[in-house]
Amino acid sequence: MDTANDLRQALNDVSASSAGGAPFLIAYGATFVITAVLSFFLPRPTAALIAMFQGGVALPVAFWLERRMGSRRLAADNPLRPLSAQMAMSQALGLPLLIVAYSLNPGAIPVMLASLGGVHFFPYAWLHRTQSYIYLAAAVSIGGFVLQLILGSNAFSFILLYVGVVYWAASPLLYRHAARLVQEQPA
Repeated sequence: MDTANDLRQALNDVSASSAGGAPFLIAYGATFVITAVLSFFLPRPTAALIAMFQGGVALPVAFWLERRMGSRRLAADNPLRPLSAQMAMSQALGLPLLIVAYSLNPGAIPVMLASLGGVHFFPYAWLHRTQSYIYLAAAVSIGGFVLQLILGSNAFSFILLYVGVVYWAASPLLYRHAARLVQEQPA
């Protein structure tokens, strides 16, 4: 039994089944951009609520895209299946933080979502074996923070737009990386 090869195969299967996470970036990028556009027209508290819960629309779309873009389904006996699911759901634990932030200042929701996104994506660099997730995590978190510092109370819509565009920009890179991993596997 070659543990290193078994782990590599399990990691390859996670990347192949999820298309490297690209479907999630595409879906969430879309909901962030739509929320950004809406935020130019809606009252800030309403837009903040939409931003907090846009994942309710993005998640089923992401799973649908994953079924179409993934090269195969993740086997039920893949030892990384529970870890992958836990990593995917980790952002949900930030909801209490978002609720408190909303009650104090709804305008802070976009920068907090950007920061939570950065924290969420960082470990995916290991899971998918690509530094692209480290760059994505840093770009989303630090970029959102810089926009907040520069634009102050006017940053709300622009952070949402920025996050969506960064997600979209990263998705083809991650999709191609996952495709390369699948092609490199022995037949």
